Amino acid sequence: MKPVILQVALDTPLEGLFDYACPVDQDVPPVGSLVLIPFGRREVAGIVAAIIGESQLAPDKIKTILAWRRELGPLSERWLSLCAFAAEYYHRPLGEVALPALPKQLRGPKPEPLLKALRKLAPEQAGPRRRKAAKVNPDAAQAETPPARSFGHSGPISDDAATPPSLNEEQAVAVAHITGQPGFAPILLFGVTGSGKTEVYLHAAAEILARSPDAQVLMLVPEINLTPQLLSHVQARFPDQPIATMHSGLAEGERLLNWLAAHTGRARIIIGTRLAVLASLPGLAMIIVDEEHDASYKQQEGLRYSARDLAVWRAHQLQIPIVLGSATPSLESWQHAESGRYQKLALAQRAVQNAALPKVGLVDLERDKPKQGLSDALLSALKKRLESGEQSLLFLNRRGYAPVLNCESCGWVSSCKRCTAFMVLHKPEQRLRCHHCSLEMRIPRSCPTCGNIDLQPMGRGTQRVEEGLQAVFPEARILRIDADSTRRKGAAQAAFESVHSGQVDILVGTQMVAKGHDFKNLTLVGVLNPDTALFSHDYRASERLFAQLMQVSGRAGRAEGKEGGNPAQVLVQTRYPQHPLYATLAAHDYPGFAAVTLAERAQAGLPPFVHQALLRAEAKTLEAALEFLQAAINAADDRPPSVMLNDPIPMTISRVADLERAQMLVESSSRPALQSFLRAWVHQLRHTKSRVRWSLEVDPMEI
Repeated sequence: MKPVILQVALDTPLEGLFDYACPVDQDVPPVGSLVLIPFGRREVAGIVAAIIGESQLAPDKIKTILAWRRELGPLSERWLSLCAFAAEYYHRPLGEVALPALPKQLRGPKPEPLLKALRKLAPEQAGPRRRKAAKVNPDAAQAETPPARSFGHSGPISDDAATPPSLNEEQAVAVAHITGQPGFAPILLFGVTGSGKTEVYLHAAAEILARSPDAQVLMLVPEINLTPQLLSHVQARFPDQPIATMHSGLAEGERLLNWLAAHTGRARIIIGTRLAVLASLPGLAMIIVDEEHDASYKQQEGLRYSARDLAVWRAHQLQIPIVLGSATPSLESWQHAESGRYQKLALAQRAVQNAALPKVGLVDLERDKPKQGLSDALLSALKKRLESGEQSLLFLNRRGYAPVLNCESCGWVSSCKRCTAFMVLHKPEQRLRCHHCSLEMRIPRSCPTCGNIDLQPMGRGTQRVEEGLQAVFPEARILRIDADSTRRKGAAQAAFESVHSGQVDILVGTQMVAKGHDFKNLTLVGVLNPDTALFSHDYRASERLFAQLMQVSGRAGRAEGKEGGNPAQVLVQTRYPQHPLYATLAAHDYPGFAAVTLAERAQAGLPPFVHQALLRAEAKTLEAALEFLQAAINAADDRPPSVMLNDPIPMTISRVADLERAQMLVESSSRPALQSFLRAWVHQLRHTKSRVRWSLEVDPMEI
């Protein structure tokens, strides 16, 4: 008897599937099964993607699988189709998409972590079909649901159901519209900051979950630090529903437990960052993408996928509604809504009664010269909030003490030895740190070039702003929240909880504080140094700046104003107060900004009116990287007329970690034509012998 041949997907850049034999005396693992196989000198995990009768390889070349994770049960055909679509669209092998989407402990050579997690999840659970009986007897399914459980979550769990607040008319219309869709429905929920988008999500989720005991709802957030707040809302609202969380901050055991809870259908609500979009969810009935505009939904290394775009495709695949929520939608989503491809729902008013949008003021730094980086107008506003017991937020999207250390005698600056970038001064740690390659060194006692001991910081980061505030307001309780101050696990959540509990007077932060957080007592936002983005070479810079400023402005005045309190205010320090972007910001006019920017994009032939891909190359020398890209252009002579290949150029930061980097942009007005060209081109590049490391990114966010 001939052995059955399994075609297995592996996490490797090599194209195609790999043939392995199933022992003739063993059951054949079905498609979707996780198997352990020999690959070179290693034992690695793979997923059975197909079963065939004959292999084109010689029999002595075909190895046999080592083990089969029967306890897991096969991954669904729909999940494999999702991974196959992502692999095809982003031009990566199937295994490079599917295997990294699984928890690391599941891919290991030993079965013990899986068995332990399954026992911890539910001793009686035998596999992914546990809920089958619930279709016959819904009451029994409800009875076996454990109360208020969040798998692997170490934070506080609410034991009491919060009474759902009544919805205003706009919110009620939105919920009815979302839950009334019979199939695939991409809905852009455009709501001003504080308009109660979260309540719309929760009410819609409650109705979807009530329709079936098997239904699951996936809620995506752009960053890890936004999960605790949303999780607490969901736990309070759904105390009887098991909830799974998925993000890179979980320990491996926690991630496996949460993934299994979702995969088996035990978890009804799944909250996660971009990696959760590739989770195995057998009962998925609705997807919510909060802050859908956020660039964090785009993976920037490895498989460079957009979680938002994959979520839309997954909703289409399953014929379910998907809600894309934002106060500042991406221009791609806005254009889809304007053209009718997406449905648009608007929440134009703040949900809390008498909670008005803040008044935005522009501080002209040419007239109001800053001291310690702060203008007199902003210092006066800060003092007023301190006297009235209200909180303030200073937003500066630059961490560290200063962006560079400088010698005024000879002009030396603290450049990174491995990158074409400056080393940032981190004064509390007495270190210089490169934010690109992570190289660190002690602050030199004197200039390495001329010996001058009077080295000066140039520019301001969050650490220096914090130091200046402490000098001006020594009695104030000041807290800095950025990537440096929240490195330890749980530090970000603890920091935000201290703000919510009123232990902080002035909060200094980067984009970590700009979105999603509901600070009840915060009435003043000061924006420092936003002007650099106005003149960036990146055409998306103005869109990102406007979204950041709208989002951070929305942190002010979210609660009902207290008697005798100050009105919500935003002060933007700028040297260009007449810039049109600031005018639309002051008017809280996102539609106006979007209309002007989209018209500019259409005239210039930029996304969303064209489709792009970016070929990057890294080599020991810049010449080698550029030569590889030029050779790639020369190999594409048969490209269709609608596909344009631009000249290779060095990247903005051309050297990182001693590797020189260059890139080449591919554009087309037709997405199908671009994809067809890329498919053949990438296949050709993979079979080109070169020591240059290259990667292709479809729909790049940064150029």
